[in-house]
Parts: sequence; structure tokens; C-alpha cells
Amino acid sequence: MPSSDILFCTLNTHKVDMSHLLGGQIGLDDFIFAHRKGRPKEIEICKSEDALGLTITDNGAGYAFIKRIKEGSIISRISYIEVGDHIEKIDSESLVGCRHFEVANMLKNIPKGTSFVLRLVEPLKAGFANIGPRSGPGSGKKASYGSGKQTLRLRANGPAQVEEIDDVRTIAEEGINNLLENFMGINDSELASQIWDLAEGKTNTMELAEAIDNSDLEAFGFTDDFIIEIWGAITDAKQGRMKKNINNNHY
Repeated sequence: MPSSDILFCTLNTHKVDMSHLLGGQIGLDDFIFAHRKGRPKEIEICKSEDALGLTITDNGAGYAFIKRIKEGSIISRISYIEVGDHIEKIDSESLVGCRHFEVANMLKNIPKGTSFVLRLVEPLKAGFANIGPRSGPGSGKKASYGSGKQTLRLRANGPAQVEEIDDVRTIAEEGINNLLENFMGINDSELASQIWDLAEGKTNTMELAEAIDNSDLEAFGFTDDFIIEIWGAITDAKQGRMKKNINNNHY
């Protein structure tokens, strides 16, 4: 399959599940499933409320996607818009190459009462609904994907590294990602991982804020209140006050 035909890849599932979108972290025995580009579609939307009801993620390669649609929102009432759709354009402005937070800001800044055209590209629908891991011979249990205890972590600045899975780190990153979604309407496991790395060795919110200001994350413009929330998630995870598999809210 030519790489130009690929819209995105998921880890360990053939389904359009954006919580498994391939980003900067791959388990050593993870399976990668490529999803091909499907039909483009253009929908005119009237922003009749302050929020559209979208959570946006990206693959780190210039494509932003719809991760979740809030029930009862403007977007939820438009059946043609689905989870997994790539947001290609707002009116005539191409969003290819934009990060998720840039796309979220553009949508947020559209004035209430304004109509605009959203151009989307959906993943190609395939007949994989009933496909799953096969049971091993002589075994009543299904085989599972991605069951390893090590992770290959891909970094934007620096070499890839194989790391043992750290439950505290995993829980903290889930909490940070949850905050990113609540405050900014984006979902980015790699960004959460970068924030965790910057917090390493820091003893308070001021030190974390300074580290963020001196990094390439300064462009996000995190507020002091948001950094305090991030610090709270990190300290809660370290002290065992957070449970794994945090429930994410919608933007």
C-alpha cells in the first residue's frame, strides 16, 4: 500500500478507535493496522452554540482527527461527521500540517452564529467488523495483542528508547492527557509524555512552569492554573491517589 493512501494507523485494533492512534509510543509486540483514506466530504455547519462538542487528536504527522463527539452537541446532530474523520479544511483554509491544538483553537475562535464549511476525509470502510485475534491451537483463550512489558518510545528530539513500563508514569500521563482534553479540547499522549519528562526532578509548580517556558512547549501558552492542575495530576499519581484508566471528558 502506498504511504500516500494511509490516513492513520492504530495499535492493536483494526477498528477506528482513536484512543489507539499510533503516535510516539509503540510496545515491542504491538500490531500496527493501517487505515486507508476514504471519501472526502464537505459539511456546512452553523455554530449555534459556544462549543461544537469535538475532542481533537493528531498523529504527529500533520493530520488532525476527530477523537470524540459529545452527545447532544452541534456535531452529534450531524450524522455525516464521525469519529476518525480527518479535519482537512475549514472553509478554504487547509489544516494539513497543523497540530491538534491549532485546529481546536481555530474552531473555538469561530464566532457563535457563524456558518462555515468543514471538509473532512473519512477512513475507508472495510469489512473487518468481525475480525479479531484467533485462539491458539488447543487453547480456549484468545490471543491478545500488545501484551509486552516494554515500550519503544519515539521522541521528537532524540533517539527512540526501549523502556520498561512504569505504572506511575502511565497513570500520570493519562491524567495529564485528561487535563489537555478538558482545558484545550485536544488529546495527545506524546505531549503528555513530554510534560512528564519536563517534570522529572522538579519540586514545585514554579520549577515546572520554568521548564515548560524554556522548552518547545512554550508555544502552547499553558496558563498558571493549567500548570497547577498538571502538577496536581503528577503528584497524585506518584502518591497513589490516581487510578489507571481515568475517564476522559469531552471538549
